[in-house]
Amino acid sequence: MTHVDDLLATISTLQRGDIETWIREGLVAPQQEAGTLHFTEMECARVRLICTLHYELEIDAETLPMVLSLVDQLYDTRKRLLSLTAAVAAQDQDVQAAILAALERDDPARQS
Repeated sequence: MTHVDDLLATISTLQRGDIETWIREGLVAPQQEAGTLHFTEMECARVRLICTLHYELEIDAETLPMVLSLVDQLYDTRKRLLSLTAAVAAQDQDVQAAILAALERDDPARQS
């Protein structure tokens, strides 16, 4: 776990006021222990992403929640796709072939 001061020291562009706002708005959710904020690796990565979006790509504070929501949806879709891929891989070859055939039938790029 990373302390908020360590996070501020690690990410040179990060401003204390910004991280406090992002916490208040629920964009990041550190854990609080004995009155001290601690960030998991996942939350640290999210803070770095927000810093890139806000400071480098200049996405304004009002737009950040929408962009992060879209990123969260993409991440969730990726996790589901990985689970589906693992489930298909666990099936016998006949089932896998049937799934691939159905995907090819439904692929608009293959339809003429």
